[in-house]
Amino acid sequence: MSDTTASSAPQPAGATAAVVLADGTVFWGRGVGATGEQVGEVVFSTGLTGYQETMTDASFAGQIITFTFPHVGNVGANPEDMEATTPAARGCILRADITEPSNWRAAQHLSDWLRSMNLIGVTGIDTRAVTRRIRDHGAPNGVIAHHPDGVFDIPALVAMAKAWPGLEGMDLARDVTCAQTYQWSQTRWSLKDGYGTLTEPKYKVVAVDYGAKKNILRSLADQGCEVTVVPATATAEDILRHNPDGIFLSNGPGDPAATGEYAVPVLQEIVKTGKPVFGICLGHQLLSLALGAKTYKMDKGHRGSNQPVKDLKTGKVEITSQNHGFGVDRASLPAGVVETHVSLFDNSVEGIAVDGKPIFSVQYHPEASPGPQDSHYLFKRFTDLMDEAKG
Repeated sequence: MSDTTASSAPQPAGATAAVVLADGTVFWGRGVGATGEQVGEVVFSTGLTGYQETMTDASFAGQIITFTFPHVGNVGANPEDMEATTPAARGCILRADITEPSNWRAAQHLSDWLRSMNLIGVTGIDTRAVTRRIRDHGAPNGVIAHHPDGVFDIPALVAMAKAWPGLEGMDLARDVTCAQTYQWSQTRWSLKDGYGTLTEPKYKVVAVDYGAKKNILRSLADQGCEVTVVPATATAEDILRHNPDGIFLSNGPGDPAATGEYAVPVLQEIVKTGKPVFGICLGHQLLSLALGAKTYKMDKGHRGSNQPVKDLKTGKVEITSQNHGFGVDRASLPAGVVETHVSLFDNSVEGIAVDGKPIFSVQYHPEASPGPQDSHYLFKRFTDLMDEAKG
């Protein structure tokens, strides 16, 4: 079904769902999953696989995900491929109708899983047109609506999209962080054994949860890290009382400058301790702010599992998994903070390190899930720094 404007487009026969943008554009389709309406920022993700992991990545809080790959849902859904217990995304936009699952791991049809997670989906959308619109004009505010009776108040949906304030200035880490401190020991999944359990920990790590993906915690446990997960609002005293060998700063959603109002003073205290620090995604942005840099809202952002990044020290190119709509301003990096990785898509900053200190971070997702495993070495780099710090 094609896109049209609210003022001139008749509703196609059989349309039970719509994506309505703040400028009045309407994309008609067929609804799957939950019913109702959700407002958010409409973005696109270029990954070919891993739709369930993508939908449960807390970094997508407040966003409606357009999948550029046309066939989404054909391997169903299962309880193992969850990156968060409760998805924070607002819904998804799909090209083709969801087929019956064809995979030995499938436990549910994707539409049933979306409904159980209270996520709205729309199929039959020209996702290429949506993606081109975002590439040309930036990520718009929009409403995703699914009404099985086909009755829609389009002017009201346009008004809802216009009234939504957008992600800039929005602190969403508070919405997705854990409610209380907990321990993590699960290791990464394998085809033979499923998920494992850490039995002989070598390091004590405190992970600050700004919206942490489970596979990040599993990747730390895989390296021998006994992980204590603390809420995003934890103080420096809360973190350091666990006497960690290193501190990890997780991914997460929203505007880093907004989250930084309470996170930055904490991280500045952490940096002073000299303990190893490793940040990913929002953790990378918050660390950059704590070191004196600035962040900005990107026009389109990076979302998908095929993003090329160059390591400026080795010259090696990694294909990475990414999910972010804000970036670190290169011109604002202070003396003593060096850029370590750069995007080969748009030349944006993808990694930093502090001269002479065991502190580094990356904008992308080395844990993948979904995505390639080119960057798993960064977890080993973190444990090496902890080894050196321990002598």
